[in-house]
Amino acid sequence: MSDRARPEQLLGEVEALVRHLGDELAGFRKRALAAESRLRDVEAAGGTSPSDLEQIAMLRDRVAQLEHENESLRGRLGAAADRTRQMMDRVHFLRQQSQGAERTNGGER
Repeated sequence: MSDRARPEQLLGEVEALVRHLGDELAGFRKRALAAESRLRDVEAAGGTSPSDLEQIAMLRDRVAQLEHENESLRGRLGAAADRTRQMMDRVHFLRQQSQGAERTNGGER
């Protein structure tokens, strides 16, 4: 029983991690879109004072940071998805092994 509980527990943990990464990625994407929107608003307003130009430069830097973070999170999410698939394959294998052992042991009685 503990052999079955352990892979399923690990699978649940991996799924929770993947969900968390997906939520984190969505949050960063939302922030990046908001920053891009603010940048467009500033540019549309014709902001050309030194402080406006400074703010635009800061916003561009922040957008670049967020895009980099998004790429990093996409990579982490992809890696987590790969690990999840590997874990699912292991769970499937363990279940097959367990069922095979049950059939073998059941036939000896």
